[in-house]
Amino acid sequence: MATAVQENLPPLLDSKADQPPLFDGTTRLYTSYSCPFAQRVWITRNYKGLQDKIKLVPLNLQDRPAWYKEKVYLGNKVPALEHNGKIIGESLDLIKYVDTNFEGTSLLPNDPVKKEFAEELFTYTDTFTRDVFTSFKGDPIKEAGPAFDYLEKALHKFDDGPFFLGQFSLVDIAYIPFVERFQIFLSEAFKYDITAGRPKLAAWIEELNRIDGYKQTKTDPKQLVEFYKSRFLAQQ
Repeated sequence: MATAVQENLPPLLDSKADQPPLFDGTTRLYTSYSCPFAQRVWITRNYKGLQDKIKLVPLNLQDRPAWYKEKVYLGNKVPALEHNGKIIGESLDLIKYVDTNFEGTSLLPNDPVKKEFAEELFTYTDTFTRDVFTSFKGDPIKEAGPAFDYLEKALHKFDDGPFFLGQFSLVDIAYIPFVERFQIFLSEAFKYDITAGRPKLAAWIEELNRIDGYKQTKTDPKQLVEFYKSRFLAQQ
């Protein structure tokens, strides 16, 4: 896996930017450097060594180009992938699509027990993110605790590695963009350490931070805290 490629990231495209060519044979990932959903696909691309096969097209979500909704993706969200004459959206669908349709290390195991558990964890992602985001407006230690306990328990399922399915997989990719942000914000805003009393979760985060394909995608902590404070705490 070619994960150690350090690429020069292209600049954000805003409302004044010209649209790149569409369906010219280039595979493009329309993304945002600050969006956790888009980060899922960015990590998958990097880990599989597809930096030369999938071109990043980063958008400024606060000033996004009109052509993106009008001509590229009606949903007007990121991520979206331009590949083989079509546009595909939805981050969990996209990480599976990239894993299946491009070369590189497979990121889902063949073991049927692990596959079944993977689907269970994919299904839980929405509940996990909703519960933690909701807790920001209440008592995160009490309200978000069960969500992190769920991850801690899940990490005990297999003992052949530190990740959800033992070895690194799409399940880890589905969760880490959100856990990364929650860990930063809960520590900064509420002095809550999500890894306290959760050794498996602590080890999981530590192992992920050793993966180059993920490290290159990490968000800016200061900007994140400012954004989340303005979004969740401004009216409290």
